[in-house]
Amino acid sequence: MSISDSFPLLSTIESPADLRRCSPAQLPAVVDELRRYLIETVSQEGGHFAAGLGVIELTVALHYVYQTPEDRLLWDVGHQAYPHKVLTGRRDRLRTIKKKDGLAPFPSRQESEYDAFGVGHSSTSLSAALGMAIAAARTGAQRRTVAVIGDGAMSAGMAFEALNHIGALDLDMLVVLNDNDMSISEAIGAFSNYLARLLSGKLYADLRERGKRVLRRLPPAMALARRSQALLKEIVRPSTIFDDMGLHYVGPVDGHDVGALAVTLANLRQRRGPHLLHVVTTKGKGYAPAEADPIAWHGPGPFDHRTGVVFKEKAAGPGYSQVFGQWLCDIAQRDPRVVAITPAMREGSGLVEFSRRFPERYFDVGIAEQHAVTVAAGMACDGLRPVVAIYSTFLQRAYDQLIHDVALQRLPVVFAIDRAGMVGSDGATHQGSFDISYQRCVPNLIVMAPADENECRQMLFTALHHDGPAAVRYPRGAGPGVKPEPQMSCLPIGKAQLRRSGRHGIAILAFGSMVPSCEAIAQQHDMTLVNMRFIKPLDQELVLLTAAQHEALVTVEENVVAGGAGSAVNELLLAAGVQMPVLNIGIPDRFIEHGSRDDCLRAAHLDRDSLERTLLQWWRPRAAAPMRARGA
Repeated sequence: MSISDSFPLLSTIESPADLRRCSPAQLPAVVDELRRYLIETVSQEGGHFAAGLGVIELTVALHYVYQTPEDRLLWDVGHQAYPHKVLTGRRDRLRTIKKKDGLAPFPSRQESEYDAFGVGHSSTSLSAALGMAIAAARTGAQRRTVAVIGDGAMSAGMAFEALNHIGALDLDMLVVLNDNDMSISEAIGAFSNYLARLLSGKLYADLRERGKRVLRRLPPAMALARRSQALLKEIVRPSTIFDDMGLHYVGPVDGHDVGALAVTLANLRQRRGPHLLHVVTTKGKGYAPAEADPIAWHGPGPFDHRTGVVFKEKAAGPGYSQVFGQWLCDIAQRDPRVVAITPAMREGSGLVEFSRRFPERYFDVGIAEQHAVTVAAGMACDGLRPVVAIYSTFLQRAYDQLIHDVALQRLPVVFAIDRAGMVGSDGATHQGSFDISYQRCVPNLIVMAPADENECRQMLFTALHHDGPAAVRYPRGAGPGVKPEPQMSCLPIGKAQLRRSGRHGIAILAFGSMVPSCEAIAQQHDMTLVNMRFIKPLDQELVLLTAAQHEALVTVEENVVAGGAGSAVNELLLAAGVQMPVLNIGIPDRFIEHGSRDDCLRAAHLDRDSLERTLLQWWRPRAAAPMRARGA
């Protein structure tokens, strides 16, 4: 059966211009087809799901009313952008999303002119949209700018910084607040829709502005009018912070009534100045399992869309996130000072069990990484032992707090840094490529990288018992399969582990996740292997001893080469006056795009085969050179 048979309207929409040729009466049918298409397509390959289902009506209405791509439409984070991709010429490629060489997991300026701003991290849309609105005003362009932001993303400080700026400027832009954490009854929803259309309409706006101009000449009357307008707002719509911040608030409106949305947006597109439209939606709308459990259905793998059964792959063993979560529960049972903090990543960071067992010691601060780190600093000041569970890519957002609020004060905060290195399908915005580089230059901070699951557990224990800040960085997914030992002990700070001594003149200094692959290479080619364990402080004694006993060194890390762990080795050798060939292997100086984790490792030349090839191509000519010299 062809797509035109199953989706007669959607199959004709290759761009928003095609959508705008539909009549208003056809929009509900477009919505229905788009929802079914999303369910059937994502079920085959997996991907971000519930968020997109919740904004289908909003997406259709926005592209129907606004003249995209000339009008700028920005999506915050981008989990919800699958319907947007379908309507903007990428329908038939949706099955490739998050795969190598397929569609990007989030909006990407390189992928489509309809993706006005590249995203992936939260709460950037308002600042970027304001920048575009300023540019339009400066150049005299007549385009409109719209930013869609969720209530979760609105919790971040950056969003409020942008709102504060937006309210201070009289620019033409619309903020759509996608509120999917509250429900409204049919009666209230219909009444709210009517009020939203009324308050966004031309008659209301004209009367308000004309009245202001007339009454401005009569101060007592103007004061009375202001009080009357305030009373009217209390009667016909919720009082909000947004009006006080300088945005004209409209809503709440039912986000699943595409007709009401289209009328309201059409009215707002004609209005001048900054507006905020409050849209109430249901995450997972139209698919019962996703509505019932939107967290579980945020990003499922392949599933049977008829039964809602997710096809789970056989687990290779507990992943590092699970190792961390179990360690945290075990240590919290022993030590009442231990508390856990996460910036809205409970499930991904392995904190579900801890949150259930120790709810009074679990703090989800929302999408607020800066706050997460500084509140941990405050806890540490007064005797608690905070553990901040955070992804490598998100710790970047709290770098000043890491330096200024924690490290400068030598506070005992543990950073459990998940997704360090290649994360796979979420792509360039989420790769944990930089944390070694941006951490190792921070004074007072200890940085560790485990080679396996048990070493991860012991390093976390070591970090907790260090009287100062310490970080343990570990990759996504499962490790080599080393079962964590129940008993825990502190590792000697700054001491590496000699895994094997080889007869060849080359030694591999491997950091963290790269140890298993390097160990296999070292065994095959009879090379020396050191499991470095500590990025900061380095085991200077063992590095210099190894350098003295070998003709060349190779450093391997799952981090960018620039400023990484290999650079630390180079600096040590240079300071000690040691001159010898050194090869630094790590993530190259470019962003690694999406694919599976294995795809990303291959793209970065960090898979076992690529590592072996790179190492041998570099070493063989150097190994042969002394032999030629002796033969001469």
